[in-house]
Amino acid sequence: MKRRDFITKTTQTSAALAVLGLYACKQQGKKTTMADIVEEEKALFFKLSLAQWSLHKALFDKKMDNLDFAAKARSYGFEGLEYVNAFFKDKAKDMAYLKEMNNRANSEGQQNVLIMIDGEGGLANADTKKRLEAIENHHKWVEAAHFLGCHAIRVNLAGGKDKAEAVKASIDSLTQLSDFAKGSNINILVENHGGFSSNGKWMSDVFSQVKNENCGTLPDFGNFCITRGNGGCSDEYDRYVGMQELLPYAKAVSAKSYAFNTEGDETTIDYYRVMKMVKDSGYKGFVGVEFEGGGVSEEEGIKLTRDLLIKVGKKLS
Repeated sequence: MKRRDFITKTTQTSAALAVLGLYACKQQGKKTTMADIVEEEKALFFKLSLAQWSLHKALFDKKMDNLDFAAKARSYGFEGLEYVNAFFKDKAKDMAYLKEMNNRANSEGQQNVLIMIDGEGGLANADTKKRLEAIENHHKWVEAAHFLGCHAIRVNLAGGKDKAEAVKASIDSLTQLSDFAKGSNINILVENHGGFSSNGKWMSDVFSQVKNENCGTLPDFGNFCITRGNGGCSDEYDRYVGMQELLPYAKAVSAKSYAFNTEGDETTIDYYRVMKMVKDSGYKGFVGVEFEGGGVSEEEGIKLTRDLLIKVGKKLS
């Protein structure tokens, strides 16, 4: 039995208590009960996970360790963990370390959801030799994700120069990698993450031709910049068109956030509009909070994004 199917009643209660603390005393003079929290959670059509990139500053500055991620996520009231391989880059085959990650997640009542993979080569590269090396480089992360009880790894369709050639290369890479991952019950997911992958039409062309059931997309609310230049984005795809094109293939969703107004709404992304698309697509899995902004601390940005998702989710439910 996979670890994610083995969350005990005790750990569920612990997680619920953590969430209870987050909502207690939100209204003056009104005491929030456990029943209130259960009803809040039932009202949502999705589950909340925390993307580790939300804490990248603390992790890169060594103010936080990868093994502390589960406890930190629980303290914010999340129930799922989305790892980034950069924070345990040399541990993919270290079974003792991966076992400790599992122990930490279990002790905090957290579910290991996925690993985001970077730095292992371009899967859309026209150079066959380099592309096959990239596919091979991802095998160890498929195995690590399986050991951790995750359902997926997120990969990048990078390295392509010509759109048409990159489509063909991507289909072949995803087919080979998905075939390898099938036996481990791991999904191979692609995020809109710059270059051709931030073009929703291009991504739709790729995934309409991939036949593997364990292959899909991880639509990100914010990553629709195709080309960067002069300190900003010089070519940006319409995020709402892009989300509509990616959601039919979605097996995970990333709630990117940058900045908030005094009402707690994201100032660059219409969360209600995007989350309505998510709901209308039939998606009911984890939505990962990925704060990537400034102006507030990582902790505050995470909480603001979490609370906005809950607010919007309740309106849509």
